[in-house]
Amino acid sequence: MNEVLDKFDVKILRELQLDGRLTNNELSEKIALSASQCSRRRGRLEADGYIRGYQAMLDRERLGLDLLVVISVTLATHNRDNAQRFARLVNDLPEVLEAYSLTGEMDYHIKVVVRGLSDLSRFVNEVLLPHDSVQHVKTAIVLTTLKQFGPLPIG
Repeated sequence: MNEVLDKFDVKILRELQLDGRLTNNELSEKIALSASQCSRRRGRLEADGYIRGYQAMLDRERLGLDLLVVISVTLATHNRDNAQRFARLVNDLPEVLEAYSLTGEMDYHIKVVVRGLSDLSRFVNEVLLPHDSVQHVKTAIVLTTLKQFGPLPIG
């Protein structure tokens, strides 16, 4: 990954952030480079770890996951073992979309999806709070999503 990205690499990354399903032919039309060059460069960008993977963006509400919640968590004790126990917990929970270790008042923010308030209550009271690594939990239900999954500002 020591190779510097040139303008075509950056264009490929920009386009694939917007639509990961682009074929090499479609990509070549968008960035004015041959399909074979796009294929070679895409393969290199994947192999070098610039592109970590591709996935479909699903509509959570259409799937019945009506509540998006940001949960702030304070750990019971601040040591490596406790942090690792909490990391294992959130990594094993399918409701957790994202988890961030933070500086400041709270130790973690986790983004969670659930079907409704009863599922949120169960998640907090039966999963998070009883866990030995957790001391305090504070929930905030997302009312409106202003922006999500924005492309990275590259180039």
